This record gives sequence, structure tokens and C-alpha cells, in this order.
Amino acid sequence: MGGRFLSIGECMVELSQAGGGLLRKGFAGDTFNTAWYARACLPATWSVDYLTGLGDDVVSEEMIAFMAGAGVGTSAIRRIAGRTPGLYMIHLKNGERSFSYWRDTSAARALAADADHLRRAIEAVDVVYFSGITLAILPVADLETLLSELRRAKASGKLVAFDPNIRPRLWSGRETMLATISDGARAANLVMPSFDDEATHFGDVSVAATMNRYHGLGVEKIVVKNGEHGATVSFGDEPRLVPAVEAKVVDTTSAGDSFNGAFLARYLVTGDAVEAAGFGAAVAARVIGEHGALIAYEKLVE
Repeated sequence: MGGRFLSIGECMVELSQAGGGLLRKGFAGDTFNTAWYARACLPATWSVDYLTGLGDDVVSEEMIAFMAGAGVGTSAIRRIAGRTPGLYMIHLKNGERSFSYWRDTSAARALAADADHLRRAIEAVDVVYFSGITLAILPVADLETLLSELRRAKASGKLVAFDPNIRPRLWSGRETMLATISDGARAANLVMPSFDDEATHFGDVSVAATMNRYHGLGVEKIVVKNGEHGATVSFGDEPRLVPAVEAKVVDTTSAGDSFNGAFLARYLVTGDAVEAAGFGAAVAARVIGEHGALIAYEKLVE
């Protein structure tokens, strides 16, 4: 049995240090990272597509070729003349990473500007995934268009999965951020928050408080990620804690994104959320043992 998985958001050009004053170019972004790992972990009977906005420049063409080469479908991508992808640079100092971003005019900000295109893309799939970053980059009118289509998808019985992925620097203010994240959760039937973010920005004092708040917004299925403390699964019965998998940490980039992609892939096949959380933890442990957001599929074989 198969199906169609659609991830919606922004994929960016990544510049990382290559030594000798040189930079290495790659492509990454939270929702694309999740699509990458979902594709790696789903059987061939499932398709994985990505919806974003890209321009008509050389780098946009390279990004599309990169996605297609990874087996991620690109037919839902909006092409916008004269626009370009966003870009970020990774800085390393004493092993710690920091980032500089250039994304204010990113083509991805127009990913929901064509309501008909958006509706057709969502209607064609079985599972939709998005994040708080997807919401944060959109103009107000396009944000409501996206949320409306997500609510429609949820009402039609599709699985709509949401990672709040709270990034304050992308938002105009705290109240707007918290209100919109809550609206995103209401449009989903599966929410996958990180407890550190929820504690910092919503003031949750425990994982149970995070689960209760999202259940109170009408979310049926919740997986709260809590780093080395594991993940707690609440799918309408007693919450279950699934331990993290011990790993040698090399680079934590994409830890949550890879967990999400692997969890969703296994859950879609087995219907067992607890087993899927264990699988997600194992994939995330492998990912943080390597450099970069996206590790080669063959390194995930085990």
C-alpha cells in the first residue's frame, strides 16, 4: 500500500566552511530536510513531493535538480520570474554553529500566493507536512490562504502534520508568533513540537503541559521531542515515553527534522506511533553523528 506525501516550506542555499577561506554550497531547510528523510525511509510505493517557491535563475535550477536527484518530486514547486532562493551561511567558532540569513526576498515567500495551485497540490496527496517556519515567512494574506487549505485537508480526512519549529527572529512580534503557531496546530491533526521551544516561548513547565495545550487546541496526535530525554507519544491513549538512542554527537543540525521524516515514514507504513518514535530516534541518532543537515541515504541503511 502506498500514498503521496507533500512537504511545504522553504529550501535555501546553504554555504558552509570548506577550509582555506572557501565555502561549500548545499541546499537545506527544515521542511525539505524532513522530506529528504521521509523519502529515505518510505517504501517506493509512496511518493514524496515538495512545495515551495523558486525563481528562474541558475541556482533555482540547480536546487530542483538536487531535489529530483534525491527522489523528491518537484512538480508542485511554483516558479516565479525574477525571484531567487533564500541563502544562509554557517559560521563555526570553537565547535559552535551560528548563522547569517539572506531570505527577505526569497521566492519561497510566495509559495501560497496562487491559491488554485496550492489547492490542487494539497488535494492530490494523502499526507501534508508543514512547520512554523513555513508560516513565518508568508505575507498575512498568503498565510491565511495556506491555513485555510490545511484546515480543509484536515476536514477531508488527510493526515496534516505540523512541527511548530519556533524561530522568533522570523516573526514580527511574540504575540503574533504564538497566536499563529497555535492556528497552525489547529489546522493539523498531528503536532510534533520540541519541548525546549515550547518551554521557552509558551512557558510550558513540563512535557505534559505541552501535550495538554495542544490537545486543548483540538490536536488528536502529538509527539513531543525532548532531545536526550526521548520523545513522548500521545495518540488518544496514555502518553508513552520513547527513549532517545545514544549517539556520538558531531552535528545536531536536522536532528528534529530527521526524526520527523523517519517517524512519519514508519507511522504511515505501520500505524504504530510508539514503534515509529523509536525508529525516528534511531535515524536522528545516525544523523547527528555526521556533518550536515542531509546525510547520504546509504548511511541510513541500518
